[in-house]
Amino acid sequence: MQSRTVRNLALLKTALWAACLFPLARLVYAAFAGRLGANPIEAVTLATGKAALVILLITLLVTPVRRITGWNRLIQVRRPLGLFAFFYALLHFLTYVVLDLFFDFAAVGEDILKRPYITVGFAAFVLLIPLAITSTRGWIRRLGKRWQTLHTLVYVSSVLAIVHFFWKTKADFREVQVHAAILAALLLVRIPGWYRRLRPVSVRR
Repeated sequence: MQSRTVRNLALLKTALWAACLFPLARLVYAAFAGRLGANPIEAVTLATGKAALVILLITLLVTPVRRITGWNRLIQVRRPLGLFAFFYALLHFLTYVVLDLFFDFAAVGEDILKRPYITVGFAAFVLLIPLAITSTRGWIRRLGKRWQTLHTLVYVSSVLAIVHFFWKTKADFREVQVHAAILAALLLVRIPGWYRRLRPVSVRR
């Protein structure tokens, strides 16, 4: 039984890596095949941004699924999912800085200050940096209970990413609405757990 569980987890991790690398592989193929369209930089920016957001939402899905199924080992895929979300967010940001603005950091700073959708997008990316850095077992041991508190920033980052996507969208809002609905559902199912953790604190006071 134990060996079967380990095998299933190994298969799940393999499928996870394949699925998470698929957007990058498709993007590389499209670039070499000349299929990025009339505006390749915008295509890369959009593809990496969507990949980051989708994987981030899947990361948030792990805990509810684990609780529903009772398969606690599922928690082991949450860290690689989170790191893949950060990886695509980093590619998204680097595409903007390197390919779009050609390392013009003055222009980057001006955009962050003056263009709201870039402001919230940059904030969402910055919040993911400490989460990626402290995702190792060493940092988990070092931070103790503070690690869990720090990693609640993922919820703020997710909301900001949705706002960034919404403000960036110019015409068809259906896709961003679907992502927003999924995030809202993932946050709502966590409310009972947050309430239970906060209630004892209120009682002691």
